[in-house]
Amino acid sequence: MIKRIFDILSSGTVLLLGFPFFVIISILIVLDSKGGVFFRQVRAGRGNKDFGIYKFRTMRPDSEAQGQITVGGRDPRITKVGYWLRRFKIDEFPQLINVLIGDMSIVGPRPEVRKYVDLYNEEQLKVLTVRPGLTDYASIEYLNENDLLEASENPDDTYVNEIMPSKLKLNLKYIEDKSFLLDLRLIGKTVGKLFRN
Repeated sequence: MIKRIFDILSSGTVLLLGFPFFVIISILIVLDSKGGVFFRQVRAGRGNKDFGIYKFRTMRPDSEAQGQITVGGRDPRITKVGYWLRRFKIDEFPQLINVLIGDMSIVGPRPEVRKYVDLYNEEQLKVLTVRPGLTDYASIEYLNENDLLEASENPDDTYVNEIMPSKLKLNLKYIEDKSFLLDLRLIGKTVGKLFRN
């Protein structure tokens, strides 16, 4: 109950106070390239149920058809404005809408696309017993995941066989350790790492 109240209050406050800033970002996105302001992608949520996750659009229209993994910050599909939005994780802010309506939480395992969830084993599927979140242990550890994939000869293989299993172990660790105080610490660590990045 405390976690859900915190999610509602924090997401609602940031959305309200950040509205003028989000309007400016929206204008920059529209001026930079064709397409809408937001990007909606289907992810697997709590109970293994699909939901639409919101982000500011950082790629050219129909880019997802070329693959769901983004390879490096200079992926040619990424727009000029999109590069900076991704660099500082600003593209993730619309997910506060998902938090406000209850699809997500501020802290929890990052939601994955169905293509990769279908590869989970029984133990790994336990990450779907809680609301997915904006950040957790894995999000902090793999903040620069795109750079790791850029250095790989086969990014999809590297993600499936190396990065994803490691992230899922950290997701499960969060579920075992979860508490409101841990959530506050992880939020602090996330903000600190973003500013150092």
